[in-house]
Amino acid sequence: MYLAAGRSAKRRPPPGLSTIDWNPLNQEHPVTELSLTEKSQHSCGCGCSDEGVPTLDVTVIPHAIRHATVFGAFSAIPAGGAMDLVAPHNPLPLLAQLQQQFGEIGIEYLVEGPEAWTLRLTRPA
Repeated sequence: MYLAAGRSAKRRPPPGLSTIDWNPLNQEHPVTELSLTEKSQHSCGCGCSDEGVPTLDVTVIPHAIRHATVFGAFSAIPAGGAMDLVAPHNPLPLLAQLQQQFGEIGIEYLVEGPEAWTLRLTRPA
């Protein structure tokens, strides 16, 4: 069960959902009860599952934010987990930056050019 607090005491829940009163610090806030089905042990509670190795295709991401995108995605991979990276060139400078940040990472070339490079990057356990 997930509870989401509303902003206004006059706010009504969507049809078919019940509202319960919640009174922290003597302020009335309606709370809408939403039922969720648990599909996996995913850490954020969204109900999605993390099956397989995720792929990040950075060939469609503007160069100005490409490295930051990879760093953000790789930091979300759990220790011992992996992601596949599709890049428009051999990303040697990026790999060096990732190793500076995360230590020795596993790097396996799945496809080596000429149009795109696909690498499996594994975080240290």
